[in-house]
Amino acid sequence: MPVRPFSREQIWFLPPRLDDLLPDDHTARYVAEFVDSLDSSEWQKLGIGLNGELLGAPEYHPRMLLSVWLYGFMTRTRSSRKLEAACRDQISYLWLTGLQHPDHNTLWRFYKEHRDQMRHLFKYSIKVAINLNLIDLAIQAVDGTKVAANASKDRTYDAKGLQRLLARTEEAIGDLENQNEVSNDPPPPRLPEQLKQAEQLRTEIKAAMERLAGEDLKRINLTDGDANLMKGRQGMVSGYNVQAMVSPLKTTETQPTTGMIITAVDAVQDPVDTNQLTPLMEQAEENTDTKADETLADAGYHSGANLADCVERKQVVIMPESQDRALKNPYHKDRFSYNPETDTFTCPEGQTLRYVRAKHVKHNLIRIYHSSGAICRPCKAFGKCTTCSHHGRELQIRPDDGLLKQHRAWMATEEAKSIYTRRKELVEPAFGIVKEQMGFRQFLLRGLRNVRAEASLIATAFNLRTLHHVWRVQLTKERALLVSALQRIEQKIFANFAFMGFKRAEVL
Repeated sequence: MPVRPFSREQIWFLPPRLDDLLPDDHTARYVAEFVDSLDSSEWQKLGIGLNGELLGAPEYHPRMLLSVWLYGFMTRTRSSRKLEAACRDQISYLWLTGLQHPDHNTLWRFYKEHRDQMRHLFKYSIKVAINLNLIDLAIQAVDGTKVAANASKDRTYDAKGLQRLLARTEEAIGDLENQNEVSNDPPPPRLPEQLKQAEQLRTEIKAAMERLAGEDLKRINLTDGDANLMKGRQGMVSGYNVQAMVSPLKTTETQPTTGMIITAVDAVQDPVDTNQLTPLMEQAEENTDTKADETLADAGYHSGANLADCVERKQVVIMPESQDRALKNPYHKDRFSYNPETDTFTCPEGQTLRYVRAKHVKHNLIRIYHSSGAICRPCKAFGKCTTCSHHGRELQIRPDDGLLKQHRAWMATEEAKSIYTRRKELVEPAFGIVKEQMGFRQFLLRGLRNVRAEASLIATAFNLRTLHHVWRVQLTKERALLVSALQRIEQKIFANFAFMGFKRAEVL
């Protein structure tokens, strides 16, 4: 087989257009189309002016800078320096910038100045999907994932650890100061680098100790004071809990594309998911102007308070409990029947538990019912039902126990089980795409406010990936229809020539 010749000094007879170097369905083209669709009101929400200033050197157009950042987040490039390099040597970025080369300082200043308003861009991406009637807003799924902060977990200390670190730092500063005093050399015009770093560390430690005491925290990270120690799949990390609500795309004959749209996103310091269900549902409703009929959540969100909120919001929630093993116990408190006339419970063995007292736990009034040791000790269930030989079996009845019991009955139905199977195909693939394909395994910014802005832009980029896929499918359909129409016209033309006695080869 012969070798195809090539030359790095190849020239064109006619110079190509920049537009010819990028395929019609390329991701960068959709990003540009998305940014160009923003009207003046959306730019005002982003706090960005399009007209620039009358005086001074010309500045880069905001449309171009925003396009670069959005496309960068979609393609695993979230660093201003990497974006600068991409704007010089990657065709897709050269097309987006029109052969302009913004440096990393320009890109960073634009991002830093406007990243807090990027949540409006996230809402706009949802609005675009809704206006195209793409999202199935009847169902949504929520989940959380731990994302590492831009800080080492080894720099996380409690109060005692900070005290020990401060003592070592003070000792090191004293040694460095003694070395400078003993030396016969004239004092340097500036502090030595080691001493400067030690004094900076001492300042950071004291500030962390003040915050630890003032905010009643258990521990704090010296690099990112808002990051928290969390248990992830790879072990303990210093990071944030990223929460997302996802709804599927509608699948119809005219729209066979599958995919997901993130309708709500947040980054929190709480490693537990329980308190995040209601805020995510409220944010999703605000962003979509629609209250989803069904919400899917895993056992990490299960609580009586969340069930009560869902009842108040008139939203069906499908989520299992983490205590499935306990529920299988034949002497679980759900097996005890209540008699409202006598305010007593009857155990599975027919013994009576009477009301004893009430106590407050976390602002909840808990009613306590007891049997007696004399009754429970000779019972055949003693050791399984209870091991207390003095009071016997105790039941703690919470205000939301009835709601929990109703939800258990609902989750045992085939309908609930069938609906819940959809959770894994919605939100878990979304996190997989964000982490594996978009490279979102660690935040680049520090501080809760900045981290939330970064998470919002990641969610926007995810939605744009989904919208681009739909746009590309529609573009392919339109191209196929156009080719089909041209073929029909061609056939008619040749048919007319054939009628006049011309052969196809003669016409060509």
